[in-house]
Amino acid sequence: MSRFFRGAGDSDSDSSSSEEEELMSSDDEGPKQAAPTAKPAMSRFLKSAADSDSSDESSDEDESEMSSDEEAQQAKPARNRFLQGASSDEGSDEDVKRVVKSAKDKRLEEMEVTGKAMDNALKINDWVAIQTEFDKLIRMVQRQQNVSEPVPPFYVRTIINLDNSINTAVAKDKESKKKMNASNARALTAVKQKVKKITKEFEKEVKRFQEDPEAFEREYQATLAPEAAASVKAKKPKKVDDEEEDDEFTTVGKGGKAIQFTPENIFKTLQVVQEARGKKNTDRTEQIRILEKLLEVSITSYQSIRVLLSLIASRFDYNSSVATHMPIDLWTAAQREVDQLIAIVATEPAYSIQEITEDYDDLAERSPSTEKDGIVRIRGSVISFVDRLDDEFTKSLQNIDPHGTEYVDRLKDEKGLYCTICRAQALYEKTKQEDPLGRVVMRRLEHIYSKPDAVVLALEATVAASDIKPSVILASDGQTSSLIHSLCVHSYKSGNSLLRTRAMLCHIYHYALHNDFHTARDMLLMSHLQESIHNADVATQILYNRTVVQLGLSAFRCGLIKESQSTLQDIFATQRVKELLAQGVHQQRYQILTPEQEKAERQRQLPFHMHINTELLEAAFLVSSMLVEIPLLASIDSEEQKRKAISKPFRRLLDFADRQIFTGPPESTRDHIMQASKALQNGEWEKCRDLIQSIKIWSLMPECAAVKEMLAKRIQEEGLRTYLFTYAPHYSALSLSLLARTFSLTLRTVTSIVSKMIWTEELAASLDQSAGVIIFNRMEMTRTQQLSQTLADKVNALVEQNEKSLDQKLGLSTWNERADGGKGDKRGEQTQERNRRENRRGGARGGARGGRGARFAQGLGSQMAGNTQRNR
Repeated sequence: MSRFFRGAGDSDSDSSSSEEEELMSSDDEGPKQAAPTAKPAMSRFLKSAADSDSSDESSDEDESEMSSDEEAQQAKPARNRFLQGASSDEGSDEDVKRVVKSAKDKRLEEMEVTGKAMDNALKINDWVAIQTEFDKLIRMVQRQQNVSEPVPPFYVRTIINLDNSINTAVAKDKESKKKMNASNARALTAVKQKVKKITKEFEKEVKRFQEDPEAFEREYQATLAPEAAASVKAKKPKKVDDEEEDDEFTTVGKGGKAIQFTPENIFKTLQVVQEARGKKNTDRTEQIRILEKLLEVSITSYQSIRVLLSLIASRFDYNSSVATHMPIDLWTAAQREVDQLIAIVATEPAYSIQEITEDYDDLAERSPSTEKDGIVRIRGSVISFVDRLDDEFTKSLQNIDPHGTEYVDRLKDEKGLYCTICRAQALYEKTKQEDPLGRVVMRRLEHIYSKPDAVVLALEATVAASDIKPSVILASDGQTSSLIHSLCVHSYKSGNSLLRTRAMLCHIYHYALHNDFHTARDMLLMSHLQESIHNADVATQILYNRTVVQLGLSAFRCGLIKESQSTLQDIFATQRVKELLAQGVHQQRYQILTPEQEKAERQRQLPFHMHINTELLEAAFLVSSMLVEIPLLASIDSEEQKRKAISKPFRRLLDFADRQIFTGPPESTRDHIMQASKALQNGEWEKCRDLIQSIKIWSLMPECAAVKEMLAKRIQEEGLRTYLFTYAPHYSALSLSLLARTFSLTLRTVTSIVSKMIWTEELAASLDQSAGVIIFNRMEMTRTQQLSQTLADKVNALVEQNEKSLDQKLGLSTWNERADGGKGDKRGEQTQERNRRENRRGGARGGARGGRGARFAQGLGSQMAGNTQRNR
């Protein structure tokens, strides 16, 4: 311990001085033998802390200390005596020189330490420890091979010795009565298999080592010698003057050699970059920079195409994560380089980029004159670059906040991407490659099928300004329907069934978006997609759901309320609208998604600008259900038949609203529709109209004023029907003019509605046009008749249930359980009318309604087949 720090001890100088004397005597044992009369030196700082009893000894100690100080100053004149004690502990460290080891030497040292640990474990037969250390050794050698270093002889020797030890251990274990424990036996088996595998992998090295170990060692040292010489040669003398330093940097490749960017070395440099691609410690930014310089010095078209193919692939490799999107600057550069690649191949037909080509020399320059047929075929794929560009663009929109300006700025890049897709289409039309042409046409179609005409015109304007144009462009009249039709017809001719299905759905969606409901509906029914869509992939199922929803909105905008309700019914019955439309992840109560499933769900989400407004969708569905359900509820008398609902979601909301004791002013869209439904039930059609038209969400629908006017007209008509169903038992006759004034309808419209209700047997009445009144026909049923009617209903229900059970047992399908588009589809308007007539026939107002309507019904053929059976 240093004398300097010892001076800070406690005041007990006797004990401290005695301890000091003991330490000094042990430390200075050698010098004492040479001069036994010399006393150990004591610091002057301890004098002040000593007792008065030791005053005589202090002078002697002082003299000896001075003498020792003089000797120390002679040996080291530059050292301060106050630092002498403090540096005594570090004297041994200063004497030892620091040794700087290279990474290679450190790796070899680590291997030797691991080998010693394996030898120690082998002595005690601990195969678990041997397995751990051997795995560590394998990883070390693997790292050494990654930096292109030869296999050290120590590793080969360890493999051979370990193989012999394993054989000995297995033989001893068989001979001995006491077997080794289970964990040790498992570790022995595992090490045996690994050694067998490693021996097979390094079979040549093991064989050479076994033949002559010393020769193998010399070869290894000879391999290391040139590298050491190269490293010494690479060192340059340090310059003193800063002005003479060279500020320019040179790109250095493998082994410290400078890379020369010349047209002659392009292919060699390109091969080096491609070999390093995908490796663990590869600097992707440096690779991109090297390829950019190669592109600058490329002279021939073949060189430019080869460099561009590698450069675009390297840009896509920069972002290895699937969850995050590609940086926008890299995406923009890749899109610009894809355009450059397409331009070169399109302007020079002698060069062709194909996914499958014959083998060729990557290091040799090729030109049309050196090829047999004059066409240079280069291995690559432009369509894969276009697909990746489009996917990365969609992924970036998924990860950007849609409510910020960054999303809008990113969306502006779609013009350039659409132009690139059209240029690729022109290229494949020129080269007549059908398969990639179908894929690129589908990409173009998916960018414009759901957009308004103004956006499509803006996108097509960029294509018109391009130097490379496809054969299918926007017509001069500016009709987007003809462009969509041409692209879809091209996809229909494709041999890929997936492309045909998606093209059909895009075509139907476009017709529905432009309010051509009947054409879209006929195409959907004729395609029979509803029968096989469950076998398609998830993305196609999402597109199908979007198409069906847009079809329902189209029917609503056209005033076809029943068709809209029946179309939207299926998707709202699932209560997973956002998930089915890929506009949000729906978390069910008892469902737990794994991280992989949740990540897959989020990757399927559509960008925000492609979303269909779910609140507007719900408003259209609930209003359609209100206009269908409220008259039906008014026409049914028995409670059992009231339970049969057409729209269960709407009926649940209506029952919940009926149970509310106090109802305040409406706030949400649902509140408006529920209060409007109650007003319509009470015959207050004006209040119902005002509530429906006050919903703010209608402003998001195209042609908002026309939609509100259509809803007002339909509310008037359904209000008249509800009024007649509700109050018909209380009238014997009712004036048509009174009904026209009450519901603000023309007399012609009222007469038409009443005539239709009488014809469809919804109303038991007759129309006296001369007097302008409705005469209601009522027939009071006796108690016996009522019981007979009830018994007949129950027997009818029992028969139907037996038929269903028989069909299930035999595996048959009844006519009313066929798939969509079948003859007995219960969602059709005519089928719903027949069901309602059948329900009312069981009520008290049913009566015997044959006569004129039934006789005419017999002549309508298959449409009224069910009605004819019942009349018989």
